[in-house]
Amino acid sequence: MMPLAPTLTTERLTLRAHVMADFAPLYDLFASDRAQFMGGPVAAQEMWYWIASEVGSWQLLGFGSWGVERNSDGAFIGQVGINKPHHFPEVELGWVLLAPFEGHGYAQEAATTARDWYWANKDNDALVSYITPANTRSKALAHKLGAKPDATAPLPTGETRDDTTVFRHPKIHTERMGA
Repeated sequence: MMPLAPTLTTERLTLRAHVMADFAPLYDLFASDRAQFMGGPVAAQEMWYWIASEVGSWQLLGFGSWGVERNSDGAFIGQVGINKPHHFPEVELGWVLLAPFEGHGYAQEAATTARDWYWANKDNDALVSYITPANTRSKALAHKLGAKPDATAPLPTGETRDDTTVFRHPKIHTERMGA
């Protein structure tokens, strides 16, 4: 049986397995208008299935999502994940922060840590981020991570180039970590 998500730490953040307390703040975010760039707004039942699938992905695929906490006070600040639901043609690196924690570099720190864990622990040459074209902040972060738009990449089922820009992350060779 595959363990839960490994705990990864940086100077400011801890990426850890999701806990039940993560549901309410993530649901509040995904039920709001801010979720327009993330497949929402969504109802509570859909959010439950979404989080459960990202947690279950660790068992099924050996990767999934992490809850992200700020080390200084233990505050839950968002989620970062390596995911490949059935309708995604490639493995995706995704991120989302709760509004009060945006603009501090946390998303870049968490996404870099998740990306580096993936490259160090999984034998795969593809990692993308699916981003809504109007989501300028996520596109900027993808660029900071070294990802480039890939207009020839396959899209998730049901998506069009008007809905989704695929950013391809270059493979980075890192030492095995936190498996």
